Amino acid sequence: MILAAVGGVTAAFFVFRVDFDNAFVAAAGGAVCWFLSYRQQLREQLPKEDDEKQEDEAPDEDVRS
Repeated sequence: MILAAVGGVTAAFFVFRVDFDNAFVAAAGGAVCWFLSYRQQLREQLPKEDDEKQEDEAPDEDVRS
C-alpha cells in the first residue's frame, strides 16, 4: 500500500512538472502495487482450497435415497 501511495505522489509530482510520460509510468506502477495489495488482502480473507476440499469429501450419512 505504501508503494501505491508513493507511485501516486510521484505521478502528481511529474504532472506538476508537465512530464506526462513519467507521470503515466509512475501512476501505472502505483496502480499495479495497489492491485497486488488488494489481491493479497482478498486471498487472506477467502477460505483456503484445502479446507473446501475436505468439506466436499466428507460423506453425508444423513442423505439416503
